[in-house]
Amino acid sequence: MKTIFPRRTFTAGALALLAALPLASAFAAPFASERISVRTEGSGPDVILIPGLNSSPRTWASTVAALPGYRYHLVHVAGFAGQPAGANKEGAVAAPVAEEIARYIKESNLKQPAVIGHSMGGTIGMMLAARHPEALSRLMVVDMVPFLGTFFAGPGASAARVEAVGDQIAAGMRATPPDQRSKRANDTIAGMVDTEAMRPVAVKDSMESDADVAIRAYRELIVTNLIPELPKIAVPVTVLYVQPKSVPIPAEQFDGVYKAAYALLKHLTIKRIPDSAHFIMWDQPQRFQAEAKAFLGAP
Repeated sequence: MKTIFPRRTFTAGALALLAALPLASAFAAPFASERISVRTEGSGPDVILIPGLNSSPRTWASTVAALPGYRYHLVHVAGFAGQPAGANKEGAVAAPVAEEIARYIKESNLKQPAVIGHSMGGTIGMMLAARHPEALSRLMVVDMVPFLGTFFAGPGASAARVEAVGDQIAAGMRATPPDQRSKRANDTIAGMVDTEAMRPVAVKDSMESDADVAIRAYRELIVTNLIPELPKIAVPVTVLYVQPKSVPIPAEQFDGVYKAAYALLKHLTIKRIPDSAHFIMWDQPQRFQAEAKAFLGAP
């Protein structure tokens, strides 16, 4: 026997069912930003991966493939590696991006994800951890110091001196003729990536980046001093670093510089990675993956 429900009864039942659903899941809009885009891959505990200056999520491809069992959130900064500049077309880049990642974590209802940042991504990670300590569970910084200005202006340089050096470097970059940009990118990447097969990836990302966004971001990295903010970071921090070939000082002295830079952190694990240039995940993939696995813990 067919049972027919009156339309009024059906409508009331449907409304009651909708009312029982979580409002966020029923009506939540996808995250939208003029400063970053985020792509997710995999399933498991949440991990946010932040690439460096002029880089893309391709930085993490081998790491993601080697370490399944996590839900990776791959950040792509607007203006880098083919992405339109969006809101990064003027002003600071790293600090606003850190705020957008904090908003992404909140609006996506992530429960204190782990964060791994390479180079500029490490700076952004430190900003996030210091300014939104409740947003993440732990942070890995890959080959970045909390105050890059020390390496350019010298130890003990005044803020004004660091600003002047940053302005000078930015001006020099702006003066580079367009026809020399490719050579400069290739020369720079050659010093940052020992693994020749991976250099074209980094060069392509660099050449497809917005030059003005990159210059402003680079200057921002030079002049930003995060050392006073380190005591605000309550989560465990792991730092992996290399000694560039362009810094020919004794290893012990260079180690001392890095350890002193991070001395104010409460929970620090710091490790030198030998036989690698700046892109540790490419030059020493097995070592990097082992360190990342230990940092993340068993999924």
